Amino acid sequence: MTAPRALPAPHDTPLDLGGRTALVTGAAGGIGRACALRLAAAGAKVRAVDRDAAGLEALAAAAADLGGAVEPHVLDLTDLDAAESAAAGTDVLVNNAGLQLVRPIEEFPPDVFHTVLTVMLEAPFRLIRGALPHMYGQGWGRVVNISSVHGLRASAYKSAYVAAKHGLEGLSKTTALEGAAHGVTSNCVNPGYVRTALVEKQIADQARAHDIPEERVVSEVLLQDSAVKRLIEPEEVAQAVAYLCGPQASFVTGASLVMDGGWTAH
Repeated sequence: MTAPRALPAPHDTPLDLGGRTALVTGAAGGIGRACALRLAAAGAKVRAVDRDAAGLEALAAAAADLGGAVEPHVLDLTDLDAAESAAAGTDVLVNNAGLQLVRPIEEFPPDVFHTVLTVMLEAPFRLIRGALPHMYGQGWGRVVNISSVHGLRASAYKSAYVAAKHGLEGLSKTTALEGAAHGVTSNCVNPGYVRTALVEKQIADQARAHDIPEERVVSEVLLQDSAVKRLIEPEEVAQAVAYLCGPQASFVTGASLVMDGGWTAH
């Protein structure tokens, strides 16, 4: 029997990512921006990936004001080879980038379905593939996939998003099983509706799909199954990501950290 591993008391273990490189996709806004700032505050050099060059520059400036280091990396994740190359040498990988379209299946454009699966499932695979050799080589790595309650439950009119998030859950678990022997953990964070531009932009689509006024969408559609009747703040999701990167979570892998206000408690 192996001796128990000594861990510092929780109050003695603030997140310290000094000397580590973190890559965050979809970093120009919303959850990605909050994650990039949180990891930079913990001392990581953050490689911020997004198509939005102006948003990345604003992020880098905000991080610098807080004493953190963010390196903007303008990249379209549909360029899968470039995505894999960008992940080389990273210690922490946060797969966050996403897009959404709300349509019935019979009206869902096949090209958009393909793009959603490319950005939200195939690109994370390629990023993980690019990151693992370095992680394995040093015997330490953290992969955090921003999934969703929709990785665990389905909603009507979101075929591409739900399919991508369900696939991401499986990819994360497979990464956990393969990475465990190399000191690499892989987990999902599963928020409900977060106060982001992605959510705000789908309100009109939801109103059309459900044939209700936009002002009723948040209460009657988005938060219908949530016991806690509010949107989640991006910073709350970033704190969950930070926890999974810390020493207290070294035994947490292959998991889905649900923060959905009680949605899946039904």
